[in-house]
Amino acid sequence: MSTVGKVIKCKAAIAWEAGNPFSIEEVEVAPPKEHEIRVKIVATGVCRSDAHAVSPSFKEGLFPVILGHEGAGIVESTGPGVTRFKPGDKVIPLYVPQCGQCKFCLSPKTNLCEKISKIKTPISDQDLMPDGTSRFTCKGKQIYHFMGTSTFSEYTVVAETSLVKIDAAAPLDKVCLIGCGFSTGYGASLNTAKVEPGSTCAVFGLGGVGLSAVMGCKAAGASRIFAIDINKDKFSLAKELGATDCLNPQDFKKPIQEVITEMSNGGVDFAIECIGNVAVMKAALECTTVGWGTCTIVGVALGGQSIPVSPMQLIMGKKINATFFGGWKSVDSIPKLVSDYMAKKFSLDALVTYTLPFDKINDAFDLMYEGKSNRTVLVF
Repeated sequence: MSTVGKVIKCKAAIAWEAGNPFSIEEVEVAPPKEHEIRVKIVATGVCRSDAHAVSPSFKEGLFPVILGHEGAGIVESTGPGVTRFKPGDKVIPLYVPQCGQCKFCLSPKTNLCEKISKIKTPISDQDLMPDGTSRFTCKGKQIYHFMGTSTFSEYTVVAETSLVKIDAAAPLDKVCLIGCGFSTGYGASLNTAKVEPGSTCAVFGLGGVGLSAVMGCKAAGASRIFAIDINKDKFSLAKELGATDCLNPQDFKKPIQEVITEMSNGGVDFAIECIGNVAVMKAALECTTVGWGTCTIVGVALGGQSIPVSPMQLIMGKKINATFFGGWKSVDSIPKLVSDYMAKKFSLDALVTYTLPFDKINDAFDLMYEGKSNRTVLVF
């Protein structure tokens, strides 16, 4: 029986308020409106940004909300005016849209897009569709969307600019990671830090994003890659993916930046912070060499925290920058990354620690909080 043009009832994980577990509910998903697409989500990763959005310390969240922004699925139906998608297409929803027309999309200098509704604070994108309404209802209440994607629902509705078609043969339970974590870490190394052949690198934090950054450093030809984490269980996989030296800051009496500086003849060329801890960001900058060292920030720090940076470090040639979605222009880049995965140019499989049924979403977050998973993928 066709669902086109009809309301679909399905499972979703709703965050009713900050700080509480997700609640699996039956939601009603309205048909797509003009230039919108309804997608059946097949798999979705669990990312720390989703946890940030429901953290009590994050004051900008709107509730109730359906989170999730690292998903992959199949087009169920399209709204009026949609020309680039048809039912059955395999797709990845985009939390960084690419409209192709705004000043950001037209510039090679950034991967931002004016369609990111809260462009000044992208992480707080608990919002509604572009027309100011929601496509989700539960128990008679309107439910907010998240980052234009809301992949913690068996069906979701996205704007045409927030979706990209991918290879029909791609395994959705793996390539969903290209929707956020993998692309962010890998691109931080290649596009933002611009790691060079023969260079030395330090990656702080070895979750899914940090391990992807290690892979990016290796792909760029780095000669030495320091991988830093307080959880030594992460080290064997980090080495498998390209790290040459694995360091636990708790094993040293000196600050880790001093240890790395001594081990790298005065500091690394590139440091990449993948945690979201301002003290670690400071350490990452301080472990880079004077003259040309670059520190790239990937992790998101909550609560308006600032990085304490000495201007003298910058005067002496150190640089600090940051990345959003690894610097990739989403519509242009994601199909190519999927093709590269299919051609075995990198492994996503190694990043997936657990694949769980969607109903186990709270267990997936617990595994992340406990440091027991690099990435957990939920499947419907």
